[in-house]
Amino acid sequence: MSAIRPFRIEIPDVTLDAIRDRVRAYEWHEMPRGAGLEKTWAYGANLDFMYELCAYWVETYDWRKWESELNKFPQFRAHVEDIHIHFYRENGSGSHPRPLILSHGWPGSVFEFLHVIEPLAHPERFGGDEKDAFTVIVPSLPGYGFSGKPARPVSPRTIARLFDSLMTDTLSLSAYIAQGGDWGSSISGWLGYEGKGCAAVHMNMMGWRSPGVVPETEEERRQAESARQLFEAEGAYFREQSTKPQTLSYAMMDSPVGACAWIVEKFHGWSDIRKGFDKVYSKDQLLTNVMIYLVTRSFNTATWLYRGLFEDLSGAPVPPKSRIEKPVGIAKFPVDLIPFPPRSLVERNMNVVRWTEFAEGGHFAALERPKELVDDIRAFARALHPSA
Repeated sequence: MSAIRPFRIEIPDVTLDAIRDRVRAYEWHEMPRGAGLEKTWAYGANLDFMYELCAYWVETYDWRKWESELNKFPQFRAHVEDIHIHFYRENGSGSHPRPLILSHGWPGSVFEFLHVIEPLAHPERFGGDEKDAFTVIVPSLPGYGFSGKPARPVSPRTIARLFDSLMTDTLSLSAYIAQGGDWGSSISGWLGYEGKGCAAVHMNMMGWRSPGVVPETEEERRQAESARQLFEAEGAYFREQSTKPQTLSYAMMDSPVGACAWIVEKFHGWSDIRKGFDKVYSKDQLLTNVMIYLVTRSFNTATWLYRGLFEDLSGAPVPPKSRIEKPVGIAKFPVDLIPFPPRSLVERNMNVVRWTEFAEGGHFAALERPKELVDDIRAFARALHPSA
């Protein structure tokens, strides 16, 4: 069994001062101006928004406040195979809490799940039933945040293998549920497909596609074309990060404002902002997520996961049309970078036993619609064991 060591986030003042000084010294430039362009994000991160956000960053934002929040739940680091994995562990209430691993993606972090850990682990504190409790594990992906950095790009499949080992070998938590969005949905999909300790999967993005399964109906083909057009408009970052992430890193590792703009633009573009961006996220939320990349200097290695998707081919080939046969719950929010296809196509990829469509919410579901996501995870788990 790998050694498990308690962990606490304690960023030196000199690191925080250096980031603040770089933000304060940033030399602002131009953005397209003219009728209807003042608030546009069509060219990328809106300069006026970024200027206001960075002024708040320098003058008001308090990392120590959020560092304390990040240290609210027990954290650990464990050596799994050849890398250290940072994770939260909150033991659930009652005598038989179900194990649950929540996996984030890019450009997110463990911060996404910070405010859903307690409701999931202790539902009785929020008017729920203790029988719905989970023992919650929230790891930082390798190369992200407070986990170790791989020597070269790794794939979601490799991360799934590491997380399965963490859950079963290191923590002795078998029959767990894997949940995630973004890369977390892909990792969860791989856990469902071949994770020895995984019992079921819950995902809020289409993170698994079976080889050889293609659109067949008119509805499926129409949605596939719509998704292709969406990715064509929003996918430039993916092409850069999956081909030449190292080139991007020289700018992003050097400029806190640049890294912030690269990340925040995705939160704006992939979230349900129909009621206003400021109604979805506070400045503190946006900045705390960005700061995790900056204080750990992990922007570079985080983007390697995109290259790893194509470069890291470890594991046996998946036979054509192989599905995830373990039970899968789908939480479909209306706004996403990679929207779910029609249920008919999803079911040819995985064993869908629960399908929930929401009226509001987007890519970062745990931050945008935490209560709805928590309720859906609970209902999914409850249906797996109706007599529990």
